[in-house]
Amino acid sequence: MDPIDRRITAFIKKHHVFTLATSHENRPYTCSCFYVYLEPLNLFVFTSEHNTRHIRELNEQPQVSGVVALETLIIGRIQGIQFTGRCRELHAEEYKTAHKAYIAKFPVVVFNQLYLWGIEPDFIKMTHNQLGFGKKLIWQKGPV
Repeated sequence: MDPIDRRITAFIKKHHVFTLATSHENRPYTCSCFYVYLEPLNLFVFTSEHNTRHIRELNEQPQVSGVVALETLIIGRIQGIQFTGRCRELHAEEYKTAHKAYIAKFPVVVFNQLYLWGIEPDFIKMTHNQLGFGKKLIWQKGPV
């Protein structure tokens, strides 16, 4: 597997909110989530209660997509990523690692019960206009 371009991971780690897209019976749904990115595991980590619509939907259809975007009106500064991947609830050692990182980034949740979920991306496309108008950096897990 090719490593993810450092410009992509740097962008992901610099931000903290993604838009998550799920679907159920061919009906799409989106929500925004705070996240932390665990680069060694290539894992987006977020917290959500089990009874939310997006968690109910991803439990039935774990393949999801998401977006992290930089808000700017300056065309030459536009950056953002679109990704797809499989989402699952985190447990055991993976949960401990994710919990520590999530608390470090968002200390306000330290006393809350956290249900942590991870998305392991299988595709990431970054639009990076600072490299040229419409420039795309693409990473894909496995053969293209």
